[in-house]
Amino acid sequence: MRLTILINGPDPTVNHDYAVLWLDTDQQRWSRESHAGIDLPEWGEMRDSGGVTALCAPLADQPLCTLRGLHVNRRQEISSAHGDATWSCEVSHAPMEGQWRLQAVDRQAVQAENALFAG
Repeated sequence: MRLTILINGPDPTVNHDYAVLWLDTDQQRWSRESHAGIDLPEWGEMRDSGGVTALCAPLADQPLCTLRGLHVNRRQEISSAHGDATWSCEVSHAPMEGQWRLQAVDRQAVQAENALFAG
């Protein structure tokens, strides 16, 4: 299953920073599809623990971004459609607070076009 997630600041009418991510729950990987101001790498690995999904750089343990309230269970049920997000500012490395929102759910098996998500 693949989720499309929008991450943005607490007030998108004032702060226009955002990132659109695809989360592949089968491969436990994510990819950045679009962004402005929230600078995450092109892809990474994801971990789910206690209702918090951590988005990490490839082969890294430390999360770059956390999505609180996002959990997908074994039956592919999604716990929430929105919640709090935290990421590190690229320039100052200070923690930034914002929101994540579920934009789309693709429950069909997805055949990746490139080797990154081909397994």
